[in-house]
This record gives sequence, C-alpha cells and structure tokens, in this order.
Amino acid sequence: MAAFHRNIYWYSEAPGKNALKNAPAAEELRIVLLTNDRGNKEKAEESGILAYKCDEYVKSLIANPELVDRLALTPDDSSEITSSKFLFPEHLPLSKIQAGIKNNTFLQGTFRASRDNYLEATVFVHGEGDESKEVLIQGLQNLNRAVYQDVVAVELLPRNQWVAPSSVVLQDEGPKDEDEADESENMLKSDTNEALLRPTGKVVGIIKRNWRPFCGMLVKSQIKEATRHLFTPADRRIPRIRVETRQAAALVGQRIMVAIDGWPKHSRYPNGHFVRNLGSAGDKETETEVLLLEHDVPHQAFSQAVLSFLPKMPWGITEEDMKKRQDLRHLSVCSVDPPGCTDIDDALHCRDLENGNLEIGVHIADRIDMVPELLSSNLCSLRSNVERFAFSCIWEMNQDAEIISTRFTKSVINSKASLTYAEAQMRIDDAGMNDDITKSLRGLNKLAKILKRKRIGKGALTLSSPEVRFHIDSETHDPIDLQTKELMETNSMVEEFMLLANISVAQKIYDEFSECALLRKHPAPPPSNYDILIKAAKSKDLDICTDTAKALADSLDVARVEGFSYFNTLLRILATRCMMQAVYFCSGMDSDFHHYGLASPIYTHFTSPIRRYSDIIVHRLLAVAIGADCTYPDLMDKHKQSALCNNLNYRHKMAQYAQRASVAFHTQLFFKNRGILNEDGFILFVRKNAIIILIPKFGLEGTVFFENKDQKPSPKLTFNEEGPTLAVEQHTFSMFDKVKVTISLDASNIQHQKIRMALIEPVIPGVSVPAPEAEPEAKKARLDR
Repeated sequence: MAAFHRNIYWYSEAPGKNALKNAPAAEELRIVLLTNDRGNKEKAEESGILAYKCDEYVKSLIANPELVDRLALTPDDSSEITSSKFLFPEHLPLSKIQAGIKNNTFLQGTFRASRDNYLEATVFVHGEGDESKEVLIQGLQNLNRAVYQDVVAVELLPRNQWVAPSSVVLQDEGPKDEDEADESENMLKSDTNEALLRPTGKVVGIIKRNWRPFCGMLVKSQIKEATRHLFTPADRRIPRIRVETRQAAALVGQRIMVAIDGWPKHSRYPNGHFVRNLGSAGDKETETEVLLLEHDVPHQAFSQAVLSFLPKMPWGITEEDMKKRQDLRHLSVCSVDPPGCTDIDDALHCRDLENGNLEIGVHIADRIDMVPELLSSNLCSLRSNVERFAFSCIWEMNQDAEIISTRFTKSVINSKASLTYAEAQMRIDDAGMNDDITKSLRGLNKLAKILKRKRIGKGALTLSSPEVRFHIDSETHDPIDLQTKELMETNSMVEEFMLLANISVAQKIYDEFSECALLRKHPAPPPSNYDILIKAAKSKDLDICTDTAKALADSLDVARVEGFSYFNTLLRILATRCMMQAVYFCSGMDSDFHHYGLASPIYTHFTSPIRRYSDIIVHRLLAVAIGADCTYPDLMDKHKQSALCNNLNYRHKMAQYAQRASVAFHTQLFFKNRGILNEDGFILFVRKNAIIILIPKFGLEGTVFFENKDQKPSPKLTFNEEGPTLAVEQHTFSMFDKVKVTISLDASNIQHQKIRMALIEPVIPGVSVPAPEAEPEAKKARLDR
C-alpha cells in the first residue's frame, strides 16, 4: 500500500450512489482508490482494490452533477476543445532552457502583461543593482501563452527587429477571425524614432507557472446546449479562459472563480475549470470580496485563538507598567487626523524650554497592532483624555528647526485633544485662542514650515496625484458625493514631523544594527522614465531638467503657463507617474540607502504601527536599541530580515492596487446614481487611437476612443509619436489640452463596468456627441439627497 497514491477514500459500495450518506457498519466498508497515476491504478487492481481515475469517479456521481465542473482538465480532455492548427510555437523543454540561460542565449524573468494592450507585455529580467532590465514582447506568437506573473525564458530578437512600446490601446474583445486578428497585430506596427526602440524578444519557454484561481464572469456560448464557454477575468492582464460547465445558465451574471488547467499550443485561450460562485455581480459585498481576492489581501475573520489573547475590559495602566515607562501625561499632547479617524496612531506636542529652545515630541501607539478593533480602534488608539502607551521620539530644537538632541523612550501619554485637520487649522488661525494646545499647534506649524523649506532646498520632490474623498450615505452606505482631497497647512505640519521621526529612527536603528536594520529607499528613476514628462513640457516651450532630484524639483517649481493655473499640477501628476516604487530593504543586503523623493540619505517607517507591519518590526528594533526590550533572534538574521522585506513590498503593492480598485468601484456606484454629467477635463496622455482625460473635479481618469467598428466611415487618425499628438479629422489633440466630456457609467459590459467619457468640445463631426439635456429638477433633487 505504501507505493500507492495517498488519495484513498473509504466507501461501502462501488461509485455512483453517494454511499457515504448512509454508510453501513465498518466491516462492510470497501476501499476505493482514486488516482490519476496509471501505475498505482494497475497495482491496486492487481491487489483486488477498486481503483478509478478521479474524473471517472466524479462523473459517476449522478446525484451531484455540478462536481464535474470542478474537475481540472487532463491533457486528454483539453485536446477535445482545441483545433488541430498550431497557433503558438512549441515551448522548449526545461533542459534546453537551463542550458540556454547558462550560455546567455536566453534570459529568465517575470512576465508582466499590459493592462491596456493584450498583445503587449514586458519581461522583467532580474539582475544585481543596475543590471536588471526589461524586455518588450509584442504579438500573440511572441507572447506564446505566458500568463501574468509567470517566470519565463526569453530570447532576444535581432536588433533590427526591436520595436518601441505601442501607443495603441487594445482590449481583447473575444474570439476573432483571422482578418480581425491580423488587423489588431498590424496596429502595433509604427514608424518610430530609433531612440524609442527597446530590447525586444519572444517567450520560448515557461520556467514556472504562477497561476491562481481568478475572479471574473462567464460569457455564455450562443450555441444552444453548449457546455463550453468563455470566462472573462476581472484582471485585464489575464487572458480569457475556456471553461466546460453545465451550469452556465445559473452562472450568468455571477462573479465566479476559475482555475487554469493548461494552454495547448493550438488553442487561442487557456483551458480551465469552475472553482466556486462568489455572488451577484454589482453587489457591494461580492465586489469587495472580488477585489480582496484578486489582490491577495488576507481578510478572514480573527480566530477565537487570537481573540482569546485580548485584554480583559475594563483595561488600565498599572503601577508595574509605569516603572518601565516615562510619564508624559502632563504634556499638552494632541492628535491631528482626517475626519472619522478611529485608529489614531500618532500624536504631537511642542513646548518652550528655559534655554529658549523648543521641545518637540512625536508619540506613536505602542501595542500589538493591525489586530481586532478592541486594540486598533480603542486600547492602541491615542484617543483624547485617556491614558495610553506610546513610543516617543523627542527632539530639542532651536528656533530655526535645527536638532540639538534626540531621544527615544517608551512612555505613557494622555492626549488632551483629538482634532481633525480643519479643527487644528481653525485653532491656529484664531487669534483669540491661546490655550496650551493651540500654542503647541502654532509652534509645531511654525517649525514644520521651516523643516519643509529646508527639505525642498535639498531636493525633496513635491508631486501630485488626483485623490478623491467619498461622502457615504449613513443608511445605504452608497457614495452620494465625490470631491478632490483638500490639503491644509496642518496636513503638511503632521507630515513634516512624521517624516522627521522616521528619519531619526532610521538613523538610530542603523547605528545600532548596521546589518539588519529595516529601512525604506526610493530608487532614482532611469532617464528613459522621464521621456513623456520632458515631451509634455516641451509642448508648452518649457524645459525640465531631470539630472538630479533637486534639478527636477526646481524645474517643476518654475514650470508655469500664463492663463493656465492647473498646468503645474498636471505636470506634477505626470512626474509622479515617472517615479519608481519605494521599497523596504535590509541594511545588510544593500548599499544604496537613498530616498530619492524625500532627498534623505536614510529613511524607514515608524509612525503607523496600527496600519503597517513594517512599523512593528521597526518598533521592536528601536526598543532593543534603547534597552527597552530583548533581542528578537530572527530580526538579527539579515537573510530572514531580507525575506521579510520582500513580503512587505509585495503586500504593500497589493494593498495599493486593492485601494485603487475600491476607489474605482465606488466611483462607478456614484455615477450609477448620478446619471450623465458634463465636466471640463485635461488630456493627460495621447495614444494612437485614443486620448486619456483627467477630470480635476473628481480626480477621475477616463479614455475617449476615436476608433469605432460600428462607425462608418471611421474618422481619419494621424498619430505623431514625437509630440505626442493625435490628429482626428481636422483637429489635433496634444497633452494638457482642455476638453469637455460627458461622463456616465457604461454598464453594457457587466464584467468590466467602467466610467464612459464622450467628447463634447472640441466639436469633431462624427466623433463629438451632443450634450445631454439637463435632468428634470425633481429627479435632480432626488439624486442630490
């Protein structure tokens, strides 16, 4: 038996009748072996044991036909739903791939499919330091059945076959005939400047598949009684998947999960099987579940084992606690946060010293974090008028914000006020208020302005991104209003001292643990990243210098266009898109610590332990550094610390993507309730067949396409990559041009509902749409509630 496949099940009868429901006495049970291994099956049968392939057994369970849908397709099955014509080259065997990588014939890297163009991808080739590079892949055959995040082997094409990244927006509309497929491939081709060409290659083999169950929707076949259908993933970077199911009628309009089983070389799409139903498309709970699953965000409820460790209420600070901490309860500490904030993890104070200097304190929540609400929103939250544990960073500064000394201490504080940014700003501005908290805020604000001026003088960047805030209905929890985020002096005040605390803590833990400090760096972008920014500025006869962060910051400061006040903001938004991602790293595994965006030689995250696990690790390191805790052995191992940093970077990136997806979904809900609106916007990007528009009022981006298969004749398009500009009939569109559009929710594609923008001004015959009539007052009033 030891040689047999380990999947052994006990049943009383031969398969087919769901015998476990009414199992007889144990002595009547018979063994049934389920295995897809031919050798094991033959051995079992020779021994008189019933043996079946998994699919044979499941297909025999006539009482549960839906289980068949959950079977992974075997190679034999998959050949049934493909044509005999080869669409893709054969993948090379692993032995040839390994030999090719060893002799530099092939490169190994991570496949990154494009969101905007299903016929284009890049392969990120890992290397040491500056040796990492990206290889461009264009065309269906060159993509060769690689799926997003697969580890692939790539062969570089000869230099005369290198191409530039495509400027066309292409979305897979489903199965195509050969003419349509060729037309899509031809759209990739363009005469381009030699300087824009990128190393180009083709996928020759798969080293590691990184497939997971994908969320999406089933597109039911138009053929009556068909069991083979196409599944459209929610993530546009994942190809459609062929699924065999008998439940198609019941699954239409549902969000489901599907797993890929394989991708034969003669199939346009991979084959897969149904995993589970998530719920109705458009339902808030279902859509939230989808975006969490798609971005690999763990969201299961806390177990009873975890909850059993919560402190018993009522909780209070004991005399034993006070022996280990500095008592700072007498200080005029306050917190300043967004409205509705419950997990308050930072507070500040400022007071005059007898020597004419100032004492500034940043106090950070000091408890186990990112845990049940009792801790994150109560016992760990630095609420006003209650005693709380804190980890304090305290400076002595002179009146010019120069640091005289720095100390760190575990403390107990009693915040005197929990303020919003607006409340804190009103206190600062009200000359009639002179209480201790207001004096503290004024001192903090004065020093913060000096700190910011010095930071910017060193080359720190002030960039921009369109952020929005939703006003939520208290009963339905639907978004009823949407506005761009308004920043005040107090936002900047808090930011400056959080940055300073993070820098001070970074230096301290590095001084103590040079090999295993958890730090955060921001790499400088490669020069090519700035190409679009430089082009955009040149279109307005402005020069942007990108040699250093300081040069870029200075260029952005003076980049103004008379009569176009929003231009500088647009330019900074574009500059943000040019930046690299900031990452966590272990100090003993890297030599470049510099944070490009902040112009700081060293940096870490210390100030948000309720929201970020990285800060918890930094708290532990700092506690050991000041003798307030014992050493954690794993934190002293630079290899384990480096592995932790890699996971932190992955989780941080996925959380960002999930946040953006959540904003997009709530924006869709908002426009679903508001109907059609007319708004002014600016062109952010010009593509070969479309323009991408930013609506400042809503911080919203959308695409206006100029090619429509149903439109006869199609408008004449002339794209100039150097501009970049797009001539549509007699009008030429350039970056930052002002336009007017209608905005509405396009719900025609249930799977990918999106905000639709249509051009109103400038008026282009055959392209512009008439502005919709104003909503009747009764309806408008109802929508405004």
